[in-house]
Amino acid sequence: MVSIPRRLTIAALLTSTAFAMPAFAQETETVVSDTDIVVTAQKREESLQNVPISIQALGTRKLDQLNISNFVEYSQLLPSLSFQTSQPGSTTVYMRGVASGGDGNHSGSLPSVGVYLDEQPITTIGGTLDVHIYDIARIESLAGPQGTLYGASSQAGTIRIITNKPETSSFYGRVDAEGNLVNKGGFGGKVEGMLNVPLSSWAALRMSGFYQHDSGYIDNVPGTRSFIGGISVNNNAFVKDDYNDVDTWGGRAALKVDLDDNWIVTPTVLYQESRTNGTFGGDAQVGDLKVQHFFPDWRKDRFIQAALTIEGRIGNWDVTYAGAYLDRKDSSSSDYTDYSEAYDSLYSSVGGLAGYFYYQDAAGNTIDPRQQVLGSDHFKKLSQELRVASPQDSPFRVVAGLFYQRQSNAIHQDYRIANLSPNLSVNGFPGTLWLTQQHRVDKDYAAFGEASFDILPTLTITGGGRVYKYDNSLIGFFGFGRDPAYYQGAAGNPPPNAAGSTRTGVAGCYTTQGMTLRDAQLAGAPTTLLPAAVSGSPCTNLADFENGKLVPKSTEGDGFLHRVNLTWKPIKDVLLYATWSRGYRPGGINRRATIAPYAADFLTNYEVGWKTTLADGMLRFNGSIYQQEWKKFQFSFLGQNSFTEIHNGPNARIRGVEADVNFVSGGLTLTAAGSYTDAKTRQNLCGYDDATYSCTNPGPDGAINYISAPIGTRLPVTPRFKINGTARYQVPIGSAKAYIQGIIAHQSSAASDVRTKVFILPLHDPTDPATAADPTSYYNAAQALGRLPAYTTGDLAIGAEFTSFTLEAFVQNIWDERGQISRFQECGSCGQRPYAVYIRPRTIGIRAGTKF
Repeated sequence: MVSIPRRLTIAALLTSTAFAMPAFAQETETVVSDTDIVVTAQKREESLQNVPISIQALGTRKLDQLNISNFVEYSQLLPSLSFQTSQPGSTTVYMRGVASGGDGNHSGSLPSVGVYLDEQPITTIGGTLDVHIYDIARIESLAGPQGTLYGASSQAGTIRIITNKPETSSFYGRVDAEGNLVNKGGFGGKVEGMLNVPLSSWAALRMSGFYQHDSGYIDNVPGTRSFIGGISVNNNAFVKDDYNDVDTWGGRAALKVDLDDNWIVTPTVLYQESRTNGTFGGDAQVGDLKVQHFFPDWRKDRFIQAALTIEGRIGNWDVTYAGAYLDRKDSSSSDYTDYSEAYDSLYSSVGGLAGYFYYQDAAGNTIDPRQQVLGSDHFKKLSQELRVASPQDSPFRVVAGLFYQRQSNAIHQDYRIANLSPNLSVNGFPGTLWLTQQHRVDKDYAAFGEASFDILPTLTITGGGRVYKYDNSLIGFFGFGRDPAYYQGAAGNPPPNAAGSTRTGVAGCYTTQGMTLRDAQLAGAPTTLLPAAVSGSPCTNLADFENGKLVPKSTEGDGFLHRVNLTWKPIKDVLLYATWSRGYRPGGINRRATIAPYAADFLTNYEVGWKTTLADGMLRFNGSIYQQEWKKFQFSFLGQNSFTEIHNGPNARIRGVEADVNFVSGGLTLTAAGSYTDAKTRQNLCGYDDATYSCTNPGPDGAINYISAPIGTRLPVTPRFKINGTARYQVPIGSAKAYIQGIIAHQSSAASDVRTKVFILPLHDPTDPATAADPTSYYNAAQALGRLPAYTTGDLAIGAEFTSFTLEAFVQNIWDERGQISRFQECGSCGQRPYAVYIRPRTIGIRAGTKF
């Protein structure tokens, strides 16, 4: 029976964390042997070698030995993983080649790979949370659809970051520090620490914190830009060496309370903040690790996650009630000079931006047309799960549960031009050429379950399913302003997009009559606009008008996902399995109101695999062979005005092999992991939607269709080959253990864009029948953006472990390789100035740590 003081303490703890909602079941790191650890990928504790799915796990020992601190560092050890990034915190993750490119926009598709902290989904649309890796029990990488247990956004796989939990056994802690020097950069370093504090025999607190400074290595060098109309500018005020530095700090706390012998409650809180300067993309036209930017580039990213775990037993069944809350805010400033430069060139025949778009101040003088983008996002995510599990030692085992999730994003993007005339600006926002002010909500509901039955002691069949429903909505404003004196079709008025847009912005806002402003003007109807549905915008043009009021545009869907698995253990320490599984990604709303919603896409996986432990446990060899069918994949790209559009493309087929080997003998540890991925389209990708995939059906207003990527085109981002190996040799020297270790990683080349043919924006609005697509005006997007070249990199470290102290010297990226991890352009429809995001140049340093 729980004592009165203990009850009061527990009540206070629950009250103080109630706002977070309940979280997920406690998990502890358990090492079975040097080649095996316990994982919870299937919502149960199981030996890695007994889990009949493709899973890799990096345990505490491995993470510490390799000094893993962030996503980029651990991703190179997971061969099924690939990603696109423009800067820290703006990363989109892919698995097994399930990538069409162009994802990651805050109003784009939901991710295809789920990311969890413990069992809290922390997947966000604007970029994977780059949780600092310290005092982590393990990282689990689950390849292939995880739809039955993890649902939406685990279509292609799931990454789980499992933290170390509080322990009541003893007081202990550690402190670690590092200093480093980046080639062609400056000095950096980090300080990390953790404490485990028993509060009583039934409660313990665990805390960790860190501060890290990453030196910049990209220089913003002097340059000029000249625009038609006699405007010439320089970037002297922003010239700086090593200007892409990052400061990150944060902490995590967890409180474990044993309510009695059967029930445990664990509230947790995580806080992390980063300040990023500069850009992480280098411009090869300027030089090695150099750019020429003309406005401040910076980003601030702060997130808080609060969660509560309640775990217990009713009879001999395990029960977990879980919930968590995530709040993430980011803000940024970005130089958008490339966009202005590209459009000035595109409209050169009619006087460039100054001559065609009338970029002038209030007095009518031509002004500097460069743009600076000020943006922010505010993500909120609430998730809850109720789960039960039958006894694990029974020949018939069941895991079942209910899940709910709501995530929202308040989107703000302000494209500013200094001194822009109020009549050329978004109405009520002087100096703002284009404004996006929207609110997005994505909701998921599900009931799920899996049952396993031991047909024979060596043969098990598992069947699982998930009934799901999603409901996604978007409302707000996007686009240009509209000159109050402008009247549609009147002589002498400015052309579209010069504060007289006929297609986007204020012209498309709803009036009190339910008409758009442009339609009301043409019809001679009242032109009084409805109040803005989203605060901070002039009016609303992205919504549905119903019963005299505006409601969000929405789309919903429901369905069933399955997984069937057969596991056979023909002899001891050998497991063979076959899996048929399915995953999905919800559909959603395009933020350009004239483009139809996009539908959910589905991934079906056929897989056979093996797990073997040989040589008395010294050798582990696991692998799998799979084929995946990706149906009507969601395809994101920058369309007109470099505005993200999401469409359903054709089907794709992905075949692959992945394997990992681990060998331990005495002081020697060797590991290797690799993958081969062959991902191709199975129909043409058309320039405009065409259900026949012949690319002959006309586009909007009769625009001529075309084949943007022919059948058989390889999907982008994912390299065909990716392989890594690590070696560590440890030898006793007196009371210390000296060691040397190395990592080598290689990946082959990959395309940055799937499209080999893209329509170049015409002089006028491409939806205007008078200026329909000219079939000769195309460029090769994949070629213009450039391939991601193959590269090989290596790390080396030498050090010693004493009883309570460690010391190590290291070098990362030994050969100072310019490995490219992604490529991007500011102007997506212009084929101009591609940027490459590089791995960190050669870094040398020293680290030390102590335990107490």
